[in-house]
Amino acid sequence: MGLLDSVLGSALGAVTGGGQGGGAGAAVLMQVIGGLLGGGGQGGGAAGGLGALLQQLQQGGLGEAAQSWVSTGQNQPVSADQLQSALGADRIDAMAQQAGMAPGDLAGQLAQLLPQVVDHLTPGGQVPAGGGAADLGQVLGSLLGGLRQG
Repeated sequence: MGLLDSVLGSALGAVTGGGQGGGAGAAVLMQVIGGLLGGGGQGGGAAGGLGALLQQLQQGGLGEAAQSWVSTGQNQPVSADQLQSALGADRIDAMAQQAGMAPGDLAGQLAQLLPQVVDHLTPGGQVPAGGGAADLGQVLGSLLGGLRQG
């Protein structure tokens, strides 16, 4: 978990502009990512959520990029527009409204963070079958706690 904390902390620092009031924004982003990876209201556990998210990205035309995030090679980037198209504008709008952000801003930040998050949740180049991803709640809770203190 230490490596994931470090990567997410660095990514969130870059996205939120370092320590310039980014704590609350970072916490909101982690909640949004937790919702995406935790199933986002689609039922199932964290492993089902990660698998469902990857499937949705594949169906939305980002299968090659999403697979690069899972594999052990370099992560392919995606744009905010690509991510918004793959996840659906309605879903991005709803998440942005809950987060108190503009949809384009949220999509842009997710486009930067999701490749790194998925990459570190799949360290062996495989989507965990239950066990590894089941700790997602603990990982995100730990990150949120650290962000509130920092």
